[in-house]
Amino acid sequence: MSDSIAAGDVVAGSGEGTRAVRAGLPEPVKYEPTLPGPVFAAHFHLPGEPTGPYTYGRDENPTWTHLERAVGELEAPGQEGVETLVFASGMAAISSVLFSQLRTGDTVVLPSDGYQALPLVRAQLEAYGVEVRTAPTGGDAQLGALDGAKLLWIESPSNPGLDVCDIRRLVEAAHARGALVAVDNTLATPLGQRPLELGADFSVASGTKQLTGHGDVLLGYVTGRSGEPMTVVRRWRKIVGAIPGPMEAWLAHRSIATLQMRVDRQSSTALAVARALRGRSEVTGLRYPGLPDDPSHQVASRQMRRYGCVVSFTLPTRARAERFLDRLRLVDEATSFGGVRSTAERRGRWGGDAVPEGFIRLSVGAEDPEDLVADVLRALEESAR
Repeated sequence: MSDSIAAGDVVAGSGEGTRAVRAGLPEPVKYEPTLPGPVFAAHFHLPGEPTGPYTYGRDENPTWTHLERAVGELEAPGQEGVETLVFASGMAAISSVLFSQLRTGDTVVLPSDGYQALPLVRAQLEAYGVEVRTAPTGGDAQLGALDGAKLLWIESPSNPGLDVCDIRRLVEAAHARGALVAVDNTLATPLGQRPLELGADFSVASGTKQLTGHGDVLLGYVTGRSGEPMTVVRRWRKIVGAIPGPMEAWLAHRSIATLQMRVDRQSSTALAVARALRGRSEVTGLRYPGLPDDPSHQVASRQMRRYGCVVSFTLPTRARAERFLDRLRLVDEATSFGGVRSTAERRGRWGGDAVPEGFIRLSVGAEDPEDLVADVLRALEESAR
């Protein structure tokens, strides 16, 4: 354990690319791989008293341990007393915080414009006797719903509308009222913002998206300060069994090595796409926090180091949006975001998001920016016919 902590301390003082490449790796052992392969085990040799770290596959796994250390080094570099727990999916991670921290009679504040599965979560919380209040992300509107709350759930930038709130301001207000704060950091990634440095108690994310970046892994995680809240989250994971497979955990750790390269490329290209769309008369409601004239840019620039890979905008009609998607050649029509291959979709097809019928969520991949911009502009031209 001490060797791993020492390795983490070295990584914490490094640049972000170095940190991503080295995060979570064990101390080198001659003739052993730098990143050990996945450990497939339901049980471990366990003579005598069960005092070691690995006893049963639902509780701990060496492959999870490496990944959890890696994520923790990205979310909270150099910070002591922080731990990470990985889960089978982003929703498993989200549920673990909400359902482990809240009891009948408690109050939680959720974003009204957050991820489309949150209304399902709200219905289940209310069935358990939890009061749920909602307010939009933009304008720090959740401030007005905090009195008496046990937990504040922040999603910034919000998905899919890309609104941003002042996380530090909301955290300070929530803590002053005795509430815990969880931030969904999926869209930003740890290289975009670090919620724990902004005062949050939990940073929660779907590792399915840009963290792993290849559209082939379902994963989630919770990073938080060591203590009773995280102990309860760990217990919830054990009870529910919402654990990742070792292969998924290993693939995620492998993928983190290229996170900085992917995030930098995708963020810069997303800005180029947003700038190209800004001059189009058929495009309305264009949002990208990296645009200087975006409503969220001022707040985002104070707390984000990168602005993400997602651009959202609205075309005049559902039919126009569908023609646009059909004519894209370098962009796959698919849900989710953050992959190295660009994707886009008309979000209204799912229901659950309060968006116009022509609303498009475009996730920028790692293609050459000139090629991607040309493809988007060509598809806009052809969809007008």
